[in-house]
Order: sequence, then structure tokens, then C-alpha cells
Amino acid sequence: MRYHKIPDETVRRLPVYLRGAMHLSQQGLESISSRHLADLLGVKPWQIRKDFSYFGDFGTPGVGYHLESLIKQINKILRLDAGQKAVLVGVGNLGSALLAFPGFGMYGFEIAAAFDVDKRKIGRRRGGVVIGDIAKLRNLRRRGICLGIIAVPEDTTQEVADTLVDAGIKGILNFSPRYITVPKRVKVITIDIAMDLARLPYYMPLS
Repeated sequence: MRYHKIPDETVRRLPVYLRGAMHLSQQGLESISSRHLADLLGVKPWQIRKDFSYFGDFGTPGVGYHLESLIKQINKILRLDAGQKAVLVGVGNLGSALLAFPGFGMYGFEIAAAFDVDKRKIGRRRGGVVIGDIAKLRNLRRRGICLGIIAVPEDTTQEVADTLVDAGIKGILNFSPRYITVPKRVKVITIDIAMDLARLPYYMPLS
């Protein structure tokens, strides 16, 4: 099912709701009110109800949200119910940390392939994945991979993005601070940790 005209901020919050629902389910709870979920996640109850209203009626009056059903619905909306495979390009310090990060599995993600240009790394195994030569990166759709993660130096980011698009990637998570251009059919999300950190002092009280 495709959803149209959904605010980006709503989509951004859905994984937060999913993580909270899974946490509560693991604690043995079967249902939860929007207020309880909001208190857990640090958001407003009305915001949760509004976000869910874009996709239909999730809750039951007087009962709240059935957690197992809520988890299934959010997974379906985000297309995580069938699992998603990703390719990582760049196995330096950041890339190695991403390969070792266990949190991807919570959302059904698997880094199924990794590539680098460093011949000292090619052929070695990191996080259960054998590092390949990026020069041999070919059609990834045959391997069921449609997501790409870029963790390379800034000056090679655009070239890597072009290679991933040519290989059939439809979504890119970019950890480089460089802006990249891709066809409209490809979605790019850029995470710039330094830039986000640079915003933080603004909100701190002056001493």
C-alpha cells in the first residue's frame, strides 16, 4: 500500500513509535494508551493520535492500542515487514562500527554486502560480511539489496552515490557531509553528526 501526502515529520516519528511499542511488548504488555506511549517517548498524546490518523484507525476507545497489532501495522507502513537488505560502501572506522551495530536487526535490516577501495581490507570479513572491491559492485537487485549506506570521505561521496544508483539502489543513507544529487526515484537521507552537534550549544543556557 502506498501512502501519499504524509508529512515527513510523521514518517520520522513512526520508527520511534515502533521502538517504543516493541519495548513495551517485550515487557509483557498487551495494550497501551496514547498517553502512556507518549510519556514513554517524550511526545504529546495528540501528536501520536494525529500521526496514526493518516493511516487509519489504529486504536480502540477505552482500550488504546493493541501492541502486537500496532507493531505489525507500523512495520507494514514502513515496509519493514519483509525485512530489508542494505549495502555499505566504506569500511573505515565509521563503516566498521556500522557493521558491528546490533540495532539494525530490531527493524529488520541486514547489511548484506560491504565494499571498499582499500586493497588491505578487500577480502577480509567484518561483522560477518566479506568486504568486496567497489570496482566490482554490480547489479544489487539480483541479491535483494535496494538500500545503500555511504560512509566514505567527502570527496568521493558523489561518485559512490552514482555507482549505487547504477547498481539499482533506491534509497541511500549518507553519512558524508557532502550534498549528493540523485534521480528523483532515489531517496536520500543525510546524517551529519557534526552539524547536529553544532546546533546543540544554541539551546544551552549561557553561564
